[in-house]
Amino acid sequence: MEFIRVCAVTDIPEGAQKIVQVGVHKVALFHFENKITAIGNACLHKAGPLGLGKVEHKYEGLYVTCPWHGWEYNIQTGAAPPGYKDQQSLYEVKVEGDDVLVSTQPVKKAHRELHDLKIIEDLVKLDYLTTPDSKNILGISTTNMNDGLPRYSTSEAALELALAYAAEKHGASTKMLKLRELGFRACEGYYSQHMNACTWPCSITEMQPDDGMTQVYRDMILWADVVLVSTPIRWGNASSLYFKMAERLNCVQNQITLKDRVLIKNKVASFIITGGQDNIQQVAGQMMVFFTDLGFTFPPFSFLGWSRGWTAEDMDKNIMQFKQSEYIKRTAKEMVDNCMETLSQIKHVHTENIKAPKPHKEDSFSSGVINPDMNV
Repeated sequence: MEFIRVCAVTDIPEGAQKIVQVGVHKVALFHFENKITAIGNACLHKAGPLGLGKVEHKYEGLYVTCPWHGWEYNIQTGAAPPGYKDQQSLYEVKVEGDDVLVSTQPVKKAHRELHDLKIIEDLVKLDYLTTPDSKNILGISTTNMNDGLPRYSTSEAALELALAYAAEKHGASTKMLKLRELGFRACEGYYSQHMNACTWPCSITEMQPDDGMTQVYRDMILWADVVLVSTPIRWGNASSLYFKMAERLNCVQNQITLKDRVLIKNKVASFIITGGQDNIQQVAGQMMVFFTDLGFTFPPFSFLGWSRGWTAEDMDKNIMQFKQSEYIKRTAKEMVDNCMETLSQIKHVHTENIKAPKPHKEDSFSSGVINPDMNV
């Protein structure tokens, strides 16, 4: 067995860890409980840097947790926790004087067990359910409320009106998702560590397939032809639930950056925005910019707005007037008609000819710079 000097003992004191280069491979070196050990640095999941992970006593051993998505490995054996068969590559370590030497080849090779992702296989394979003739309309209500104390929501009521009209007038198949009922986790910012750390399907969805956003991905990306999003105005912006959803949709947009792959194809979007005070156009502008960055198409006049102005704080009268409004009844239907007309026009657009003029990873001025802490 050949060995290579990687550092001095003083470079890795007790309780420390370090990423070192062994030939063409990066190795995570650990010094815990008076023993120096070494395993492959690239996590078997998405190649996160194990040498930057947190080391803790658990499962009756010492384990490092990958800082990207939480996969764990025994730092002395390279094994995954009990119940998992994954094996990280394990290297032999020798200490000669003040020199730390690591074997040039692993004494145990890495093995990634085949993990069962059948529950989200349709997302992995992008099994689209739209057809040249489908008319699938998804409504997403982003209003938040305590359903134990139900109240009237103007944005949700207008969305229900629009979906009912779409089914009756256009024979569309309709679905309604209420974000408040889905209980999904907030985006955990994996993209901020490395672009490859934010994945499709979403890293959270991979770890927790029953997370509520899985249904949003499934319905929005694979099923819907038209997406109608309704929101109340909250302090001049869309609702906090809308932004919570939008952050989790980063995994859709970043596929363009990572793989030049557009997931949203031949889909139309429009918005319903209601509030006691006026900021409709700003809210619509933000939503339109975000949804066009995902790949959606907008019809002319692509949002419905309802507001009673700055001084209209008597919200009981807001609901009373909203329910009586012929404007709401008319414009909800006109918005749907515009969506269906636009859908008929874009259904047969050859999406392979559509390019996303967005940054790709190779466009970065630092794309050629090597980060010694990363494996990719």
